[in-house]
Amino acid sequence: MPDLTERQKTLLILVVRDYIDTAQPIGSQHLVAHYRLDMSSATVRNEMVALTEMGYLRQPHTSAGRVPSEDGYRFFVSQMMHQAELPETVQHTISHQFHQSRPEVDQWMTLAASVLAQQAQAVSIVTAPHAEQVRFKHLELIATQGRQVLMVLVTIGGEVNQQILALSEPVSQEKLSATANRLNQAYSGRTLAEIKATATRTDALEADIALLVTADMQRMTAKTSGELYYDGLTNVLAEPEFNTSDEARRALRLFEERSLLEELLARTVMASDVGGVQVLIGGEGTWAELRQCSMVLARYGAPGLITGTLGVLGPMRMSYNRTIPTVRYVAGLLSELVNDTFAGDTGKSI
Repeated sequence: MPDLTERQKTLLILVVRDYIDTAQPIGSQHLVAHYRLDMSSATVRNEMVALTEMGYLRQPHTSAGRVPSEDGYRFFVSQMMHQAELPETVQHTISHQFHQSRPEVDQWMTLAASVLAQQAQAVSIVTAPHAEQVRFKHLELIATQGRQVLMVLVTIGGEVNQQILALSEPVSQEKLSATANRLNQAYSGRTLAEIKATATRTDALEADIALLVTADMQRMTAKTSGELYYDGLTNVLAEPEFNTSDEARRALRLFEERSLLEELLARTVMASDVGGVQVLIGGEGTWAELRQCSMVLARYGAPGLITGTLGVLGPMRMSYNRTIPTVRYVAGLLSELVNDTFAGDTGKSI
């Protein structure tokens, strides 16, 4: 894109800011009057024409004012990314909410989704922390009825998998508990590769359960993200850009098709550093479902051990100067909570 003069930069920022607030095309006379600019409306109009020709603005109708293009929003975000700060009063309120909640991952995820949706007035997306390398924590085997047994596998990081097993013959709870205890002692803190490298079990029941444990851990390893939490769908549906059901339906596919969301996260924020904020505008030419949307995303957690993602989805006309610092701050809070909770589980310094 062509370089902008300082005056063009200022006018472009004002157009984007006003359009975010009003959702109406912005004219030169309005800018001069509203901001008491020390230049004529003709001068402003000429600069807006130049910004349009350079691709930063567009004109919906010949007689209308200008609105930002995707590149206009990208310029605005590049200017706001490191300037926008969340007011200290808001930080204290959010921090208090988290520290008053129960120390459970599910509670943190639900609260994070609620806080992001409320602060950004957009749809929030939060994935539970997911171990980058799945490690065994605990196994339970519980007799239910007849030959059926409930197997509960917990990994470091809090992921839980439950399944009902149908054994070839009934087994007492005492034997099931003894089998689980032996595997817990043998596998505690180990990765899938380390478990596979251990000696073959001689007891038939223990060998069968060990195979099921490794199969479950294999499935967990294949996942790219943990359980999905979201909030604030009505915030997006209330925006004028989503008055047409087709646009809303395309955007909401992200929540209906988990594979689409996982692909997006894997190709964007999951490849970035923990704590860094990424802004995707208009689907970045890759995701047609997000053509009318922007996403502000961040990765949280303990690098190399257990991480998750969070962010918001809304119209391109979202309030970036509020959304970006909110996403950054909540990501930082979740990183602290995850580190404090799971550092002891891994036995590693995080």
